[in-house]
Amino acid sequence: MADLHRLVKQHGAAEAKTLVGPDQRPLVDIAASVMAEESLALGVTYSGFAMTALPHRRLGDAETWERKGHRIRLLIEPGRLPLPGDGWQQYGVPYGSRARMILLYLQTQALRNGSREVELGRSMHDWLARMGLSAGGQTYRDIKEQVNRISACSLTFSWDGDGASGFEKDSIIRGAVHFAAATDPAQGSLWEDRVLLGETFYRELKAHPVPIWEPALRHINNNSASIDIYIWLAYRLHSLSKPTPITWLAVFEQFGAGYTRLRDFRKRFLPALQLALAVYPEAKVEVADEGLVLHPSRPPIPEGRVALLR
Repeated sequence: MADLHRLVKQHGAAEAKTLVGPDQRPLVDIAASVMAEESLALGVTYSGFAMTALPHRRLGDAETWERKGHRIRLLIEPGRLPLPGDGWQQYGVPYGSRARMILLYLQTQALRNGSREVELGRSMHDWLARMGLSAGGQTYRDIKEQVNRISACSLTFSWDGDGASGFEKDSIIRGAVHFAAATDPAQGSLWEDRVLLGETFYRELKAHPVPIWEPALRHINNNSASIDIYIWLAYRLHSLSKPTPITWLAVFEQFGAGYTRLRDFRKRFLPALQLALAVYPEAKVEVADEGLVLHPSRPPIPEGRVALLR
C-alpha cells in the first residue's frame, strides 16, 4: 500500500489510477484525499479496543459478545433502559460502524475535556458532520439506536500476563441519555443533556489511550472492519522495534468473528486491510502467504501532534 501513496505523490491521483488495476482505483482516490488533508484533529480510543472489538452485525437482543485478543478478552452483555412512565426496554450489544464512531466521540471528548461528563448536544452534532455522518434521517435513527445500546450494555475486560490475571467490569455510560423531541439537524438539538462515562472505563481510557487521526476515520466511517484494523495498526506499528510476523491464524482469531473458514475470512479481510492502509500512509505492512508482516512505522497522526490527549 505504500506503493500506492508513492504513486500518488510522484504522478498525481489521475495518472496513478492508470498505473493500477481496476480494484485499486477507488483506493487511489482515498489515498490522495488523505494525503491532501490539512487537519490536525486527533481522536483517541482505549487500547483494549485495539486488541478486541464490537460485533460487525446485529446479534439477538439477549446475546452476549465475547472476543479474544493477545492476552486480553472482552465480554459485552446486553441490558435494559427504563421506558417513560413504566417498564423497561431490552437492548442488544452495540454493533457496526456507527457504534464505533460514537465510542470514538465519547472517548475523545472525555480526554479532551479531562472529564467523564460528555455533551451529546451541539458538540456531537458538529463532530458527526465533520466525520461525514449526516445527523438526519436514517443516520439519526441508527445513531440513536447505537447510543441506547451503548448506554444499556455492560462490558468486562479481562487480561492475562506473566503469571497474573485480572479484570475490570463497568458500563461505558453511567446515567440516562435523553433525545430531544426536535429532530432538525440545523438546530443541533438532536441530543439533550450530557452523559457520564463509567468511572472504571474512564480511568482505563486515561491510562491506556491510543491516538488516532480523525480525518482517516472519516474516510472509512462506514466500514467497521477497516476501523478495527486501522485502530489495531495505530496501536501496534509505532511500538515495534523490528519486523514482526503475524500468522493468518492469529489474524483470524482476532478479526474473524462470524467466519468458520479461514479462507473465507481472508477474502473479506484483505480488502478491509487495503482500505485501512489507504488512510494510514505511514503504515508498513506486508501480506505474505503465511500471514502479515508488521514493520515499525510512524504513528498515524500529523507531525507536531504526537503527544497523547491527556
